[in-house]
Amino acid sequence: MDVLSDILSLMKLKGTLYFRTSFTSPWGVTVPSFENVSRFHYAHRGRCYAVVEGVDEPVLLEQGDLVIITRGAAHTLCCDIKNMAPKLLDQVVSDAGFTGSGVLVYGEPGTDLETQLICGHFAFDPEARHPLVDALPPVIHIRNYGDTSYSWLEATLRVIGGEAGRGELGGDLIAMKLTEIIFAQAVRTYLANDGRDRLVFGAIANPNIRRALQAVHGEPAKAWTVDTLAREAGLSRTSFAASFKELMAVTPHQYITSWRMQLARKLLTETELPMIEIAERSGYTSEAAFGRVYKKHFDVPPAEYRRRRDRDTEGVVRRSRISESAGGAPTRSHAGTGMAGRIVTTWNRMRGQVVQGAGGASTD
Repeated sequence: MDVLSDILSLMKLKGTLYFRTSFTSPWGVTVPSFENVSRFHYAHRGRCYAVVEGVDEPVLLEQGDLVIITRGAAHTLCCDIKNMAPKLLDQVVSDAGFTGSGVLVYGEPGTDLETQLICGHFAFDPEARHPLVDALPPVIHIRNYGDTSYSWLEATLRVIGGEAGRGELGGDLIAMKLTEIIFAQAVRTYLANDGRDRLVFGAIANPNIRRALQAVHGEPAKAWTVDTLAREAGLSRTSFAASFKELMAVTPHQYITSWRMQLARKLLTETELPMIEIAERSGYTSEAAFGRVYKKHFDVPPAEYRRRRDRDTEGVVRRSRISESAGGAPTRSHAGTGMAGRIVTTWNRMRGQVVQGAGGASTD
């Protein structure tokens, strides 16, 4: 697996589709902030502005453009930057009577100035960490309309635009799954262009450092040294160490340790492997040495980390059983079944609400 794919796999990237819009002028919508997600908007038809909190310049989305708000910051989408007068998205969803299926309609009827957006987010494992994700800029804007160099991205997004909210059998599922491809494609495009001069991205773009990173990711348990990694990179020891630190902002040893600990965390979370086997897969020959490094990295011993996972899992199962014994459906089904229910559930979570009823969105 290549370095970028390996990193995104560790982050447990998961795409979620909110809705397809039909916004007609004049309109403005303010989207609240949310942690551990990157929100995206694709201009399937028409154009609009995105004004992102903490970003100086507004982003003009032309037809075919994609914007990713990498840290889930609050932002406003509007048709006119000089006269936004936005409504909160919560209010727009409520006023439109949007139930999670079909198109979110908002604005003045009878106008030809329509903007169709495909909106959603990419979520990450909140406990997964990697310098590449931390190095992302607040906003990634990919201008791809009519540009053949982005034909792969445009084709994918056009399929999403054609499927989302159409009501065709399987269409919403197809659209949601395709959104999971978009983040990796967008990061790859950013890496090949604006990202080449940024920390971490510059390291992956550098062929010598990338070879060293690929070696570490391919054999994380190997007893790597600066000398052996320098040979992988095709550089002298001194040149490699200096270049790695400059481009990654950490030393090779620090990066290897951090990556191993993330892999160990994943094994503790997702498997029942014995502790000594997890230690060995993480490059440690003794359980005690592994435990010391893990505790230093996560502030908790690995055995305790695993027990916490087990307690959390038991709590989820217990709450589900209590709900069922009380005559209700399992908690995850409260918003209804199918794609429409999942979108409504997702939106209510974005608002920090508990879904009480079945079917439509809350209107409070």
